[in-house]
Amino acid sequence: MSLELFMLLGAALLCVGLFGALTQQSIVMLMMGLELMLGGVIVGAAAAWHYIAPAAPDGQVLVVLAVTAMALEMAIGFAVVTALFRSREVDMTDMAAELKE
Repeated sequence: MSLELFMLLGAALLCVGLFGALTQQSIVMLMMGLELMLGGVIVGAAAAWHYIAPAAPDGQVLVVLAVTAMALEMAIGFAVVTALFRSREVDMTDMAAELKE
């Protein structure tokens, strides 16, 4: 596969994630959109790194660290959303914005 196809895949994931993050009001769907955007960036970065320096394992290590950070972020985000829903039954971004006051 060529670099252009990987970059196209990364751009498609980024666009779908951006659309999902901007149009959804559910906190969980917003987090999923953000994860898709990060996934697109990681695919693009890994593809570029593979085609620039195929013998160096630095790009693979960076991708593993980024995916690990994404997993931790999702786990913490879901824990916060679950706690918010259990305490005040808030599951939409508009309702969560009212908690500041």
